[in-house]
Amino acid sequence: MLDETPTRKIRAIIVDDEPLGRDCVRLALQIDPEVEVVAECGDGESALRAIAEHRPDLIFLDVQMPKLSGFDVVDRVGAAHMPPVVFVSAFDAHAVRAFQVHALDYLLKPFDDQRFAEALAHAKAQLGLKALEAMRERLSGLMEEMEAEPVGDVELETSPSIASRFVVRRNDRLTLLKADEVDWFEGASNYVKLHVKNQEYRLRVSIRSLMERLDPAVFVRIHKSTVVNVDRIKEVQPWFGGDYVVILTDNRQLRVSRTFAHSLLRPIQ
Repeated sequence: MLDETPTRKIRAIIVDDEPLGRDCVRLALQIDPEVEVVAECGDGESALRAIAEHRPDLIFLDVQMPKLSGFDVVDRVGAAHMPPVVFVSAFDAHAVRAFQVHALDYLLKPFDDQRFAEALAHAKAQLGLKALEAMRERLSGLMEEMEAEPVGDVELETSPSIASRFVVRRNDRLTLLKADEVDWFEGASNYVKLHVKNQEYRLRVSIRSLMERLDPAVFVRIHKSTVVNVDRIKEVQPWFGGDYVVILTDNRQLRVSRTFAHSLLRPIQ
């Protein structure tokens, strides 16, 4: 007698901030009867909630997303608890190299049917216990590398000394942004935000590490989480308790803590 017990489908989550990106993955998965898409997420926060709720067997995870990137999602969940993951990325030489080094699968946008089928087959092969443990070890290695090197929406140009420019992602293109174009830097969680006129970019690096790569004649730290381009300072006003306020050329006001006041006042006197 044949066993008619239905086989449980592989439950997948698709995470991509672009609707077209989610559509491409969903349509590619629809032809596979073994896979069921249980959630689609347009940002990292909703991805974390969906992972906790659905406990998926497989995740297609976009790398470049605002606020929380794909790497941030892995970091929040923990590499030791992640199901097999297929990273999805627009061209990012740094990330692709990291995936290859750690033998983790990825899809480079735009991908064709054959490449998707290969990635899906490889992901299915990770569902066994031993293969899953090995995958998580490789994922842990990737996350350690991501912590050690600046990655994400913006990267420091490789250089042992002063960073003269940043590699900036604008939509799906990488362009060069000169360091002196940055108005000010703002520490935010595991990132530093780059404020350039009305645009904002991110750099996965600490303020302290960033300061080691910035030209001290151009940039000065005014707060534990703020570094400003002195050429953008229009005015400095005394504030309460020995603190100051700088007014930038665009009239934005930034607080100067008394701890760093001497660093600011010395170069502009």
